Amino acid sequence: MVLFRRAEELSLAHAQIEGCAEGNAGLLLIEAAVGCGKSEFLEAVAAHARSRGCVVLRGMGTAAEKGDPLGVLRQLTADAPAGALAHPPQAADAGRIEAMQAFALSVRELSATAPVMICVDDLHHVDELSTRHLLHLARAGRQARILLVFTESLHERGADPLLRTELLRLPHFVRLRLERLRPEAVRAMFPDRTEAETGRLHQASGGNPLLLRALLQDPLIRPGDAYAQAVLACLHRCGAVTTELAEAIAALDVLAGPAHVARLSGTTETAAARAVAALDAAGLLDGPGLRHPAARAAVLDRMDPAARGDLHRRSALLARAAGAPDTEVARHLLAARHTSEDWALPVLSSAADQYLADGAPDRAAALLRLAHEACPDDARRADIGIRLAAVAARTDPAAAERHLLEPLAALAEGRLEQRAFGPLARILAAQGRIDESAAVLERMASPDGRPPAAVRRPGEVPGDDPLDGLSAFPRWAAPDRAAALTDRGAPLAGRPARTATHPAALWALPAEPEEAAAAHAAELFLRGATLAEGTVEPVAQALRTLLHLHGAARALPWCEGFVRQARQRGATGWQAEFAGLLAEARLRLGDLTGAAETAEGALRAVPERGGSALLSGVAGTLVRAYTAMGRPEAAAAVLSRPVPDKPAGSVHGLNYLRARGQHALATSRFHAALGDFLDIGRHMKRWGLDRPRVLPWRTDAAEALIRLGEAHQAERFLADQLTTRDADDPWVRGISLRLRASLREPKERQTLLAKAVDELHRSGDQYELARAMTDFGQVLRELGEPARAAMVDRRAWHVARECGAEALCVRILPGHTGDSPGPGEGADGPDADLVASLSDSEKRVALLAVHGHTNREIAQKLYITVSTVEQHLTRVYRKLDIPGRQALPVDFHLGVAELV
Repeated sequence: MVLFRRAEELSLAHAQIEGCAEGNAGLLLIEAAVGCGKSEFLEAVAAHARSRGCVVLRGMGTAAEKGDPLGVLRQLTADAPAGALAHPPQAADAGRIEAMQAFALSVRELSATAPVMICVDDLHHVDELSTRHLLHLARAGRQARILLVFTESLHERGADPLLRTELLRLPHFVRLRLERLRPEAVRAMFPDRTEAETGRLHQASGGNPLLLRALLQDPLIRPGDAYAQAVLACLHRCGAVTTELAEAIAALDVLAGPAHVARLSGTTETAAARAVAALDAAGLLDGPGLRHPAARAAVLDRMDPAARGDLHRRSALLARAAGAPDTEVARHLLAARHTSEDWALPVLSSAADQYLADGAPDRAAALLRLAHEACPDDARRADIGIRLAAVAARTDPAAAERHLLEPLAALAEGRLEQRAFGPLARILAAQGRIDESAAVLERMASPDGRPPAAVRRPGEVPGDDPLDGLSAFPRWAAPDRAAALTDRGAPLAGRPARTATHPAALWALPAEPEEAAAAHAAELFLRGATLAEGTVEPVAQALRTLLHLHGAARALPWCEGFVRQARQRGATGWQAEFAGLLAEARLRLGDLTGAAETAEGALRAVPERGGSALLSGVAGTLVRAYTAMGRPEAAAAVLSRPVPDKPAGSVHGLNYLRARGQHALATSRFHAALGDFLDIGRHMKRWGLDRPRVLPWRTDAAEALIRLGEAHQAERFLADQLTTRDADDPWVRGISLRLRASLREPKERQTLLAKAVDELHRSGDQYELARAMTDFGQVLRELGEPARAAMVDRRAWHVARECGAEALCVRILPGHTGDSPGPGEGADGPDADLVASLSDSEKRVALLAVHGHTNREIAQKLYITVSTVEQHLTRVYRKLDIPGRQALPVDFHLGVAELV
């Protein structure tokens, strides 16, 4: 690697060797920055000289031995054939001209037998007396076959001006400089790598061969331990002074000009400029600072921690005095953990704002944590805690909730300043912590001890409101109403609101007749939305609106898109929030496996550091999926994880309660299940969020009551749900009718279940459809229609199998484990071309037949005659090449559902 692209330099050195062999003395000085291969180049030249019959004598100067008189001369003498060179004189005679003449004479005599090449590495470290002997030899040996080859580091230029002057005066002196590798040389060196890869190699190494070789030893060719050690080796070879100055350069980074480096290190600007030049020549610098963050880390990490902290403290003072940006000053304050300056906390706060604007929330959070630790004022520390919560929500929902403990405690003790009320209420509402947010708003509305103002429930007329923009008029639906809290509640400081939207309004669905318009507005908003600090809440609100008003299938791709955006930004907290919505959408479609995998991924994405309201909601979705899949042990394991003390105090907690209740139902703990479901109902009514489309707690409670033998009470809950404004929703109506059927006689049960099957098919929820069809098959058997029941069971089994509901499959067809529960079934479903050959009318009739409807029922549903139904079915059988109704493929619904 060192000799790559060194043909010209090698040619010059070889010419010197050839000239020496012909009787022409030579003096070659090889210059290079540290790490650029001068020692290895010298070794290659010496090897070539030996191959040409030269006697090669080697010596090396070192900083440690520079004070040893004639140390290098002794090395040369020891390397020569026995007795060939005059023995170095005693110390008393070392500087006498006679001693130097004797050494020169002995070398000339040796050169009479063969050309002599004397190689001295690191001439700048050679002791003074050895240097004088070598200079005398260079002057006295002009007519002999003697070649002197010295190496010298560029950063030592000028350290001994007399030596350099004497060398330049000699007529046979030749200087050779080894430059760093250029980008094209690195590309040529690695022809099998892409241009981007070689570009990264050159950028990190600066073309320094030592650093480049170290990079190739690190995993994935990224700066690591080998690179760090190579950087330190370069600094060590530059000397202690340069190493100390490099520490100042590493600390100052972009401010590391010679003047600032000199001031920080307490040296002269000339010495600082020399150090900067040495590091730049070695390729360690890129601009004023070190080339790569790994190089900075290597330099600073080797320092004593106390010394490093003091260096950053002084760097902060220097950066502040130089007028550097707050982000640069704050970087040093953080590294030094230094906050005793009067201006430290404002600088940390300002820098955190800038980092947030630049999309660096981790840095912002680190600065705010330092400010929080150091802030002596309780009220101000509570403000910082609220800001920390907002920042932490991006990556760690549990940490975001913990950061609010101190502000909430300050509020309870009357120590929280009123200007913090608005931001605190807002972030609590965004976290779904409804009761706590409402309590803050009530305190905000009565700061002087007057009775608290009423807090509006969703749907009431808005007034002067700290939660405008998070309420029933979301930003994406009415952006002109979204500015009330954009400056963290400042508009409300000094003028308390007498009415306020209830925090639950953030989670409310628009009321009729606004539903269609709101769903359309939500989708329009999502088309142009990108994730940022200020858009997460309205995006989540728009997704919830789409999910519950437009259907899970419509919301699913949007949820997937925002999960990807959050993952690309490294925002694991946002990722968990949107993945929770995605899991809910998949669960609503009956994709139990997909819902479980999505929820599991969301929980894995964030740190496990205790309970979180948001994560409890995601965990609830996972428990519901596991329970429906017939995996109660897995569900119990999730339920054993930590959750907030009062899960019912948050919207996310209601989903957790529902999951816990459904698991209790599945494990025959009916009273516990009923308690959770009724608790959900109380909170949803109190918050004004009682929408069965979102959380149908009445059907859950009715199912628990049925298991407890309380049929009359169960009927009351179901009747109540079928009178709500969501009663016409096919999903709500389908699950309600399925349970209501269990309270009726078989004939009426058949009618209700047939309607439930139709409604649930329209809703898209395949799991609930499979449950309804299972009940439908059972009632058909009770009514003496075994053939029709078998057909419905086949269809129900296939739907349940597609959902991942293995327990339901076992219930439908006990003992069956195959891919196809009956004749005429293919694991891959009907041939697409054959299905496409059917007319729309034929598809409608066939699909209803697959669902178990009789010809007469099909005729009534489609408003056609029974004869027409029979004709359609006959053509279907012929086109699909099947013998009859029993052979209709159970997954015939694919591509047909929209026709019914």
